Amino acid sequence: MLSNDELLEAGEAGATPAGAARVLLVEDESLFARAVTRRLDSAGYACEHAMTMAQAREAIGRFAPDVVLLDIRLPDGQGLDLLPELNSEARSVPVIVLTAYGEVEDAVRAMKLGAADYLKKPVDLQELQLVIERVLRTAGLKQKVDYSRSRESHRSHLSDNIQMLGESAVMRAAREQVTALAALAGSGLAPPPTVLIVGETGTGKDVAARLLHRAGPLADRPFVQIDCASLPRELIEAELFGHEKGAYTGAQGARAGLLEAAEGGTAFLDEIGELPLDMQAKLLNVIERRVVRRVGATRERPIAARFVAGTNRDLPAMIAAGQFRADLYYRLNVVTLTMPPLRERGNDVSLLARHFAAQMARRYALVEPAFQPEALAALQRYHWPGNVRELKHLIERAVLLCQGRSIGPDDLGLPAPGATRAVAGDADAALPIASMTLDEAERWLIERALNKVRGNVSEAARRLGVSRMTLRYRIEKHGLRGSIDE
Repeated sequence: MLSNDELLEAGEAGATPAGAARVLLVEDESLFARAVTRRLDSAGYACEHAMTMAQAREAIGRFAPDVVLLDIRLPDGQGLDLLPELNSEARSVPVIVLTAYGEVEDAVRAMKLGAADYLKKPVDLQELQLVIERVLRTAGLKQKVDYSRSRESHRSHLSDNIQMLGESAVMRAAREQVTALAALAGSGLAPPPTVLIVGETGTGKDVAARLLHRAGPLADRPFVQIDCASLPRELIEAELFGHEKGAYTGAQGARAGLLEAAEGGTAFLDEIGELPLDMQAKLLNVIERRVVRRVGATRERPIAARFVAGTNRDLPAMIAAGQFRADLYYRLNVVTLTMPPLRERGNDVSLLARHFAAQMARRYALVEPAFQPEALAALQRYHWPGNVRELKHLIERAVLLCQGRSIGPDDLGLPAPGATRAVAGDADAALPIASMTLDEAERWLIERALNKVRGNVSEAARRLGVSRMTLRYRIEKHGLRGSIDE
């Protein structure tokens, strides 16, 4: 611990830059405040200091802090009175409470009011910096999870008009299989069979899962889509299974997990091949026993939901490589639904192109364009590595470019006949890697893979032999976000 007399000297110490997070210090002791702000400034934070409740309220609105360091006793009131304002629905700012009195009652009240953590004065500045970093990291992960939940909630309201378009034999067979499987959800008291939906990226596995849910007796129940590839690794267990209050730092209240939220409906585990091995074992237990135990809980909760999983990965190959549990695969693979790639669907390409053109024209209030015969022929010739998703994005771009006139082959931006094979080939003899540094070679390979699959991260990760989360990290590292299709 450092005394106030030592704080100014300690404030000169450097620290590892922590980014440009904004820290608001609400503290009426000027000597202590100077030491803290100088230390955090040197660590790369943007700091602002308020000495009263009134100054704090003004700074909160203007400065928009990412974290607040809050003294309990201030000249014009109790600092804890700010906590409800900082933890409102409109504003959620993590708060670290500072108190010179070390009273247990103060700390307990602060945590009940939603404080992320508390520290007693005199404060160890190194410990303070570590606590700030931990709180900011947890808040960032929570924000990602909350965004994922709100996005899924929004999607559920838009899912009434779900279609699996296509007149090809393979698509008619897929629709018939979905209809038959949907009806099985209402057969007596037995839980419906698990379904594994397989297919290349962009083939519409999520559409099939939603139609499977809405075509049967579960249509009015919850449909929860869980993207296993995008769940934060640090919070994946709590996100899937839920947590009790105080189970970990930042768990300020009990919360149901996504599997529990699907009670009575359907839980769709998309990108199941990206789920870590330890979570695979726990998921298997949930599916087998139909119970879930929240993180930090001592009792299990029953769960009645239909489990549907989707993947573009070769799960048997992953099992052989020790990357996926065989017992979970056999449990999921009770019934398999295969989504065909677009290149095997014949004239469905033209049907879907017209459908997407009409859809995009309505979205952007444009005249629906017609397709020139040469454009339709080019669409039919193309190999479609990104499948239906790639087609949809390509047509959206063409509708915006053509500005009401008919869509020609030049509006599509497809490679010339024969170019697709050259782009997708592996003419590695001419690769310039030998003259590159390791970082340069890695960046070149990732950019090349993304270009081949038109920015599809999942497909690029599969081709590079890494997980989707690993590839996303390296895309950020090399500044290649402009190369990906969100």
